[in-house]
Amino acid sequence: MAILTKNLNPIDEERDISAPVPEQIEISLGELFSILSRRKKQFVLPVVCTALLSTAVAFLIPPEYSAETVLLTPEQPQSSLSAMAQLAGGGVGGGLSGLSLLAGFGLRNPSDLYVGILESRTIADALISKFNLKQVYDDKYLKTARKHLKENTTIKAGKNTLIHVEVWDRSPDRAAQLANAYVDELAQRNSSVALSEASQRRLFFEAQLSKEKDQLTDAEIALRNTQQFTGLVVPTGQAEALIRSASQLHAEILSRQAQLAGMRTYISDDNPRYQRVKHELAALQSELNSLEQGQHVAGTPELPLGKLPEAGLEYIRKYRDLKYHEALFEALAKQYEAARLDEAKAAPMIQVLDRAVVPEKKSWPPRTIIIVVSTLLVAVISALWIILTSNAAGNKG
Repeated sequence: MAILTKNLNPIDEERDISAPVPEQIEISLGELFSILSRRKKQFVLPVVCTALLSTAVAFLIPPEYSAETVLLTPEQPQSSLSAMAQLAGGGVGGGLSGLSLLAGFGLRNPSDLYVGILESRTIADALISKFNLKQVYDDKYLKTARKHLKENTTIKAGKNTLIHVEVWDRSPDRAAQLANAYVDELAQRNSSVALSEASQRRLFFEAQLSKEKDQLTDAEIALRNTQQFTGLVVPTGQAEALIRSASQLHAEILSRQAQLAGMRTYISDDNPRYQRVKHELAALQSELNSLEQGQHVAGTPELPLGKLPEAGLEYIRKYRDLKYHEALFEALAKQYEAARLDEAKAAPMIQVLDRAVVPEKKSWPPRTIIIVVSTLLVAVISALWIILTSNAAGNKG
């Protein structure tokens, strides 16, 4: 077997040597030019046809224009904490300290919030109605018009805190107008939508202030009638201290209620901060009930309201109501003004860095690139096909 294997090796080697080896196609530029010149019709015809066809297609594609608006991300305002503390003063300051904790909570990434507003259905519908985009996009339904507007609009926030709004449209004027309309709609929504609890606090204090104004007028009339009936003018001693304590507790309770009304706009009821303010409110209400029902409360006179001398009890009640409503009206007026300041800051002014202008050149399609790329691609394919077919014909010959 070893001899047989040895004798077969030379035969195998001869077979390998005599076997046809694939030839590598090596063509110089001169040979390539010669081949293409001999078969120039097969090369030039598809190239010319492709150039003409691509030119026709490129010019048949409707041109589109893009316009871009660049916005500065509005900074989240600082709450008027010091102003509120100074305006509130006295016993109401404790309630405002809770509000100061809430006012400092801002969004971690304000750009995402404004991008979300710009992409909202409300703004899209406003733009569709304003520019009659259903007819422009040839859409029957509002839903499809929103989809087309979204496809033609790019809204993104960069790391440099800038918001870019780019709109594509077949009309250069409409492209610029749409991009700028996004900014106008954002400013309008920003002024009407509450971005923090400041608006809720302002509405709460506004309603309470209007109600308290009527109650203060009624209390003044009731005290005047009581003075005419009893002949008493001004209470002193424990009665005055009780009145001050009750008025202060009422103001504290109202302040906690305002905190809870504002917190409900952006946190859930099981939030620890919400629960803490809720417990503080319950404690203040319990203290006020104890004071009015005759139970002793630390830091207040031991004599309950119900045990004042009968002779001046009626007058004391009317006087207490007047002082309570006066203190409450003053506290509400101050906190209402502070809430208005916070609400104004809660809707930052939209600042436009670059307003969209009418584009001078189309953005799509790139006609030159389409024509050149398609023509070159067909030219390369045609040249390769001619070379391969020429080589195959030469081998057969």
